Amino acid sequence: MKNILYAPWRSEYVSGQSIEGCVFCHISTHHEDDASLHVLYRDDLCFMVMNRYPYTPGHFMIIPHTHTDALETLNSDVWLHMSGLAQRGVQLLKEGFGAPGVNLGMNLGAIAGAGIAEHIHLHVVPRWKGDTNFITSIGQTRVYSTDFETIYRRILELVPCYMPKP
Repeated sequence: MKNILYAPWRSEYVSGQSIEGCVFCHISTHHEDDASLHVLYRDDLCFMVMNRYPYTPGHFMIIPHTHTDALETLNSDVWLHMSGLAQRGVQLLKEGFGAPGVNLGMNLGAIAGAGIAEHIHLHVVPRWKGDTNFITSIGQTRVYSTDFETIYRRILELVPCYMPKP
């Protein structure tokens, strides 16, 4: 017997318009499309965007506007700024979103697991007890328990309370 999981909310994403070149550079330079690109925050150094392949609801990334695949060459001021945004992002997820735990991480290079290896990005992933179960562990499948757009709007409403004013 074959098991089938339905995820109709992903049909728009799968059939949507593809972006040529670096997707993060595209988002960086198209602030007029922030809502459709699911940008949560942006300033002169970085932006925050919802992850289109979320591990859990509320998973977002902090990304420098600088196109680089090498953290070791990133301007220290930008890295420190990303770290400050990560602190505020963790606070947002814990206090505002109700996540009891948060994972932070970077996969530097394709061999390290980066899906978009050409542009560094920091993952901020809310965690709940039991969010990893048999389907994630054995079936290598993630179940997203709520609508992506609903989560985007919820976190976007929280951003002014936790992020610095650009």
